[in-house]
Amino acid sequence: MTVGRPGLRRAREAIGITQEQLAERVEVSERTVRYWESGASSPALHVRPRLARELEISRAELEAHINGDSDRFSPEPPPSASALRPVGSNAEDDEAAALELSQRVAASDVGNATLCQLEAIVDDVAIAYATTSPSLLAPRIRGYIDYVSRLMDSRMTLSEHRRLLVVGGWLSLLSATVNIDLNRTAAARARLRNAHDFARDAGHDEIRAWGYETEAWHLLTEKDYVGALDLSRRAQAFAPRGSSIEIQASAQEGRALARLGDRREMYTVLSRVATLVSPLKVPDRPEHHYRYDPNKSVAYMATTLAWAGDPAAETFAREIIKRLERQTPDGKWPRRVASANLDLALALISTDRLDEAVGATHSALASGRVVPSNYWRAEEVVDQVEARKMSEARDLRDAYEEMRHSGTSR
Repeated sequence: MTVGRPGLRRAREAIGITQEQLAERVEVSERTVRYWESGASSPALHVRPRLARELEISRAELEAHINGDSDRFSPEPPPSASALRPVGSNAEDDEAAALELSQRVAASDVGNATLCQLEAIVDDVAIAYATTSPSLLAPRIRGYIDYVSRLMDSRMTLSEHRRLLVVGGWLSLLSATVNIDLNRTAAARARLRNAHDFARDAGHDEIRAWGYETEAWHLLTEKDYVGALDLSRRAQAFAPRGSSIEIQASAQEGRALARLGDRREMYTVLSRVATLVSPLKVPDRPEHHYRYDPNKSVAYMATTLAWAGDPAAETFAREIIKRLERQTPDGKWPRRVASANLDLALALISTDRLDEAVGATHSALASGRVVPSNYWRAEEVVDQVEARKMSEARDLRDAYEEMRHSGTSR
């Protein structure tokens, strides 16, 4: 007997559109939408991110509607429940609690619905990373990891156990990344160990590769360039061919080589990255941290060339700023724009265009988007301006110190 999906229908009606209009927006037939809502068929996996956006709901909520758990899952608590929250609770805690309640009410130790919701949450958090302050994202991810940890003791099939391991691996990677951004070294390393353990037990080479790449970035921020080079190459050894992580790890190798002064090998790596990127199209959600956006290669090229002292970095830095600033109304790339301004400043200093370099640096510092793990990059520019004894050096140093002490990362 076919079970309908009233939650999916209610989500569509809540935004005041017909089945035909929804079909047009997600580029399927009206009959397909009718089948989705009746339960006769399910949306294909590649359609779900777009469907969630058009319905103005989260991926987790969409998965709940698809799996018939609409009445047991709510991504946000109702306003009337706010007075009942314990002191110190937040929406993310409520979301994790709702997942746990869903699992219990279903009288299943884990179940497909819970795993689908968790997998959707991984995507939601990976997308949120581009625009959310690390200090706000860190506790949210920690809450999900705690929930996954509790589920580990539940009875489940081998397939369910592997899916849960994979979810834990991605969440641990994201936790490590935000802790690196916040300069929380011990926490970052602990989460990287968790990610490697999850990846090993799940037999998931992609997560293992991302773990090595993330650790390579961490070593770059600590100026251990030899270690970063080794880890970026190790990441490539595990990376599936043509994957986002193969490209990212290769780009990370290029940045480590730039810092080590090996320009010949650096240019060889940059050429390899360009070859890997050339067939790529912009992904459906380019802000997803683990899906390679071709724009990212331009940003990495700017950074790598700037670190190598190549004046060509200016062209790439200006290009990425131009591309990304066109997207600022939706706030997708504020951190990348700040980093690109620092790359531009270094490139301008290398050609003695110091006034412009100071202006680009001020833009980065004033944006409030330079995360703590990138403070050293800003200070590098300030140091070079001071070394040239410019009159603006004092103001630039004051702006840098104000940013560093305030810990601004909006």
